[in-house]
Amino acid sequence: MKGSVKKSIVTRVRLAFLGVCLFSAAIVWKVTRIQFKEGEKWRALEQERRIVYQPVFATRGNIYSDNESIMATSLPFYRVAWDPSVVNNALFESKADSLALLLSRFFGDRSKQEYLRKLKNAHNSNSQVRYLRLNSRQINFQEKKQLAQWPIFRAGKNKGGVIFEKVDKRFRPFGGLAQRTIGFVNEDKNGAGLEFSFNRHLAGKDGEALFERMPGGVVKPIYDATEVKPLDGYDVKTTLDINLQDVAENALYKSLVDNNAQYGCVILMEVKTGEIKAVANLGKVADGVYREDYNYAIADQGRTEPGSTFKLASMMALFEEFPEVSLNDTVNTGRTGSMKIGGAVKTDSHPYGRISVKQVFEKSSNIGVAKLINDHFYQKPERYAEYLKKFGLDRPLGFHMSGEARPYVKDPTDRSWSRTSLTTMSIGYELKLAPLQTLAFYNAVANNGVKVQPIIVKEIRQVDKVVEQYDAKVLIPKICSDETLAKVKAMMEGVVSEGTARGIRTLDYSIAGKTGTAWKFKNGQYTKVYSTSFVGYFPANNPKYSCIVVVDSPKNGRIYGADVAAPVFREVADKAMARDNASQRPLLARAPRAKTKIPTMQAGLQDELTLVCQKIGVGTSSQAQGEDWVRTTSDSGARLVAWKPNAVRRGQVPDVAGMTLRDALFLLENRGLRVKALGTGRVRRQSLAAGSALRRGATVLLELQPIGAPQAAPAPQAAPAPSKLIENKLLTPADPDPAHGKAVVVKTNRKPAPIKPAAVETKKPVARQPVTTPAKPRTEPAKSKKAKA
Repeated sequence: MKGSVKKSIVTRVRLAFLGVCLFSAAIVWKVTRIQFKEGEKWRALEQERRIVYQPVFATRGNIYSDNESIMATSLPFYRVAWDPSVVNNALFESKADSLALLLSRFFGDRSKQEYLRKLKNAHNSNSQVRYLRLNSRQINFQEKKQLAQWPIFRAGKNKGGVIFEKVDKRFRPFGGLAQRTIGFVNEDKNGAGLEFSFNRHLAGKDGEALFERMPGGVVKPIYDATEVKPLDGYDVKTTLDINLQDVAENALYKSLVDNNAQYGCVILMEVKTGEIKAVANLGKVADGVYREDYNYAIADQGRTEPGSTFKLASMMALFEEFPEVSLNDTVNTGRTGSMKIGGAVKTDSHPYGRISVKQVFEKSSNIGVAKLINDHFYQKPERYAEYLKKFGLDRPLGFHMSGEARPYVKDPTDRSWSRTSLTTMSIGYELKLAPLQTLAFYNAVANNGVKVQPIIVKEIRQVDKVVEQYDAKVLIPKICSDETLAKVKAMMEGVVSEGTARGIRTLDYSIAGKTGTAWKFKNGQYTKVYSTSFVGYFPANNPKYSCIVVVDSPKNGRIYGADVAAPVFREVADKAMARDNASQRPLLARAPRAKTKIPTMQAGLQDELTLVCQKIGVGTSSQAQGEDWVRTTSDSGARLVAWKPNAVRRGQVPDVAGMTLRDALFLLENRGLRVKALGTGRVRRQSLAAGSALRRGATVLLELQPIGAPQAAPAPQAAPAPSKLIENKLLTPADPDPAHGKAVVVKTNRKPAPIKPAAVETKKPVARQPVTTPAKPRTEPAKSKKAKA
């Protein structure tokens, strides 16, 4: 029994040993086959997978403002890597210690010893390490130039092994200004704003190059002749004005904070060209914190029921269909401020009684507008809807930027149409428009009935070559008759002069527009949360700009467009008019002009003196054609300056009398003379006679005369009597009259203090006119809650 068990165990051991031997022999055979017979095949496959083509991304184009200020650009940053296999031992042994010290000081994340150990381990790997990323931090171009001069690195890519991997980063020089309008593009090629809308032009065309996969998942570029270079992206020049954009954002931000509103937007557009000069979008992200988080001016979230600003379209449709309706016709709006019209109750903030058609619009009477539209279109509501389509309110504008909201304007064929729809739509409900679409309609009125497509991009350029150019398209050549235009323009001007927006009127220029206040529709019903707006154009007599302001969900007691949105419009309009030279001419013409003599010009460089005369509007005549240095032949009282030659001859001391010290130093020191100057001003006398023999190294002493002479103070002048002709609210403080809402000029009997004259280089003292310090116009008191928008 024991023998059989022992024999069985031995047999099993032998079989197991034989199995192990056979398995080992199979492994050896397979390894030998792979190594020697199939070696070339697998080596080729490994090489194919290790060396791959990868894209080389193109440099993205720039985005410019209208004056070519950079709004978005790509800045180059670099990752620092090293190929130790190309560095010879002698260079490495002599400079590795210095390189490790510099790396430690520059990056500050490791000690010198750690960097030295890292460099030595890579270099002593017998060419097994061909790529070593020294640090993950990205450096800028100036830092790259600095690192390129370090030991070992200064030997270059082929001998020093340094590798600078370029990484482009998008940068906005003006920070958050117009951030949402500029937009972005993410890694999935999705985004918003100009970056996304014009990505095809900005992105360029990527190239490709060979890269070698290294241990650790990194890749190393292989520089050979197979590289396909990328084509950089085109530049986009916008219509945005940086200064007006800043004004719009600041004015909107102040209003949002003051009213604790949810979001707001401002669009400023040139009337004739359709060029958008500013687009501000600010949304609330925390208490008192607002950022450009969404494009409310254009996209879906900004598409709301416009409210009273839509009454312009209703009145325009009325005048077009019934031209006999006059602005002086009267409408009975009742004595209670409430009236049932077309199956629905319409209310006003004040009972107005019987008022004119013009006053209906100026006071923004819901009852008046609804009654006019219901009386004239009740039997044919489709005609009202046709006019809205004729005005282009039912169609998108085809704006440059992606994401424009589609307007919703229904007609009697719509399933949601009811007998109350006509009167409800007439006052801006049961329809939705984006702020830009409302502005384009008002802009058409300002543009004498021509509706143009708003544009925000002027040119696509490749360096200085214009690839594509954009001009505003005419969407509708004439939206209404001239008679209708005259009526609606008069009503819009009346809104500011006599109506709901009289708080923003100014004597310096005229404004035409319309306030808007709309209830917000939430959870199937209208709530007492409001969207406020003001839209219009200025100056009304010769429109230059149109503008819309929307402030959503204001709190803190102010809920009407006249109190919330209109002041923002006024601030933007003031700054825009102040920057417009053409609009300043009438204001400057009112102010008395002080006649002064031109400053004395004695001698100097002809080109510079001529340029000065051109800038101050003084005529010149020259008897020194082709001469660099000249003298004047007229005195300071003349209105024409004549030049005569001031010859500078080789080997002679030049005549520098009458020149500024700068010009005298230039002439004398460039001829080897040493110069000492006494005093300040122009050269009165020189120690070496003009025209004498010049000896290099000689010293010339210049005696300077102060420019101008002290003047006697002018006699005090009485304050000028105020008059409407010279009244300028932008320059003269004015107090509002609470009773009449008119500016009252405050008179004073105090005499102005004598003004100390400045030193002016003239032969006779010149009395200076008193200067009025510009004062910020005072804001009128906020209206009560009962004020109607």
